[in-house]
Amino acid sequence: MSTEKCFVDGSAAPGPVQPDRLRLYSMRFCPFAQRTRLVLHAKGIKFETINIHLQKKPVWYLEKNPEGLVPTIETPAGEVVYESSITCEYLDEVYPEKKLLPATPFGKAKQRMMLDHFSKIIPHLFKISSAKRKGDDVSGFEAELKEKFTKLNEHLVKQKTKFFGSDTITFIDYMMWPFFERLGMFGVQHCLDHTPELKKWTERMLEDPAVKATMHSTENHKVFFNSYVEGEPDYDYGL
Repeated sequence: MSTEKCFVDGSAAPGPVQPDRLRLYSMRFCPFAQRTRLVLHAKGIKFETINIHLQKKPVWYLEKNPEGLVPTIETPAGEVVYESSITCEYLDEVYPEKKLLPATPFGKAKQRMMLDHFSKIIPHLFKISSAKRKGDDVSGFEAELKEKFTKLNEHLVKQKTKFFGSDTITFIDYMMWPFFERLGMFGVQHCLDHTPELKKWTERMLEDPAVKATMHSTENHKVFFNSYVEGEPDYDYGL
């Protein structure tokens, strides 16, 4: 049972998770939930999706995840795991085929440190978007973002690899990608103009089957984001 339209408060709870798959509680436009969907697709894990209305959450969902956020993974045994990076690490450990995290403790630590660094970039995207809507000058914010993108570009140059972990896509690439997919939505695509290796990375990511399976167009992201900032998010937009 996979659903596209989201479950709202008052919706009947779905039945038990089938024994041959996982269940993902998600929201179609959420970048954090997209991280988990990317890993599920990349590793070829069989799963079903239940989309959640994040402003009118069903009570039964809050019983599974008291934070009320997505993504959340539920197993046939009733085990529940949530938070994007935690669900992705869990999936990589439980399903060892096509490992995304490095085998060594130091390799894993490097990717986690990079994710921690990237997590500090995400608020800049929302800050710039908010300032633009208010008609404020964003040149200072954009200069900060360009500086952070320059450091990511330098990492690729120094490492001499196509992706951030190696010459193949690894965990960190999938953790970062959803926000690069939304650069056009935030109106900061031009901030990549001075970072050629980072720009090439985005082009390579667009060729990945998991990315193709989970992405939305910039136009769809914009429509949803506009509805979100106006206080009436259209979680079922396009269905």
